[in-house]
Amino acid sequence: MLVLSALLLGTQAKADGTPALSSAKTADQAGLVDIRSLAPDIAEDIKYAGSDNFVGRPVDGYLAPKCFLLKPAAEALARVERDLHAQHRGLLIFDCYRPARAVAHFVRWAGDLADQRTKPKHYPTLDKSALLGDYIAPVSGHSRGATIDLTMTQCDAHDAHCKPLDMGTSFDYFGTLANTESPQATPTQHAHRELLRAAMEREGFRNYAMEWWHYTLTPEPTPDTIYDVPVQ
Repeated sequence: MLVLSALLLGTQAKADGTPALSSAKTADQAGLVDIRSLAPDIAEDIKYAGSDNFVGRPVDGYLAPKCFLLKPAAEALARVERDLHAQHRGLLIFDCYRPARAVAHFVRWAGDLADQRTKPKHYPTLDKSALLGDYIAPVSGHSRGATIDLTMTQCDAHDAHCKPLDMGTSFDYFGTLANTESPQATPTQHAHRELLRAAMEREGFRNYAMEWWHYTLTPEPTPDTIYDVPVQ
């Protein structure tokens, strides 16, 4: 019932500030495009389509490892990737548009305090009961279609053998070390985070200070609307 509750929440939009749930049933209807249609070579490791994530299994709504974004966000991200190529660098995408049902799955997982399988990797310094709120919310900006989780890679002179830069934590690490300006990060890690931030800000993306990997296009194309079409 949490899935239904989370989705119905969106229909009450505007009165309480919660985004409205779109009636779109497909990516086309929602105006979502596959980033590979604009940046065919962009690297992807879509975590929630597999089991290498904090839930420990494929997440509801992810039927394929693809990155969908609203077209203005996808076009801006493709420009970031193009600009980085001149420096033999690139992007590695972890998550893009996130269906509302996936967010409801996160909330259910966070409420199951008996499931601690991913604690060593994803929240080693926190009690799982502390994850709801700052880390896992009932409504995610990703569901609005203009937010991306990603890192930067460094390639060789032939734009091959690209490796992720050391950012200090893995993706979806719950803890203060993941804060973009964390004093726990080394000077090299800070420098790498700043390279990513500068590249993204040039095309209008804003960082979320608690997560070095999290960026949202500003202004957002549909700030008052969330979507629940599956990623497939």
